[in-house]
Amino acid sequence: MTDIYRVDVEITAPVYDTEVTSRVADAVANIFPNADLEESFGEIRGETHSMDHFSELLHRQEILDTARGEFFANREGDTFSFALKKQAAFEDRINFSVGEPDELGEISVRVRVEEPAVEEYIDHIAPPTEDGQPVEG
Repeated sequence: MTDIYRVDVEITAPVYDTEVTSRVADAVANIFPNADLEESFGEIRGETHSMDHFSELLHRQEILDTARGEFFANREGDTFSFALKKQAAFEDRINFSVGEPDELGEISVRVRVEEPAVEEYIDHIAPPTEDGQPVEG
């Protein structure tokens, strides 16, 4: 059985005067390689309908519990959002930005889930864990 996921992922990242726009775009593309990116003055905007690579990075870095905490803490209705540190994204890593804003600014991500329910989609990209290992539902 193949699950069908219908999601809209909006990504925004500021580009500061001290940064090279293409490097910020590369950072976003490292985390969301399927995103359609647009450069505008002082900002990179992107949209994608897949978080598969993002999910692979969460699994590889073994930060599923952290991710789930962020997703559920920032959930409103059929949408959840989170912020990532740009510097980590430059290095192909996910580092959630919590508390104080990062000095380089953050990659802001907003995920709207049409199908299935938000909880099911979060379970898909960041499954619950037991003793640090993903538990398949």
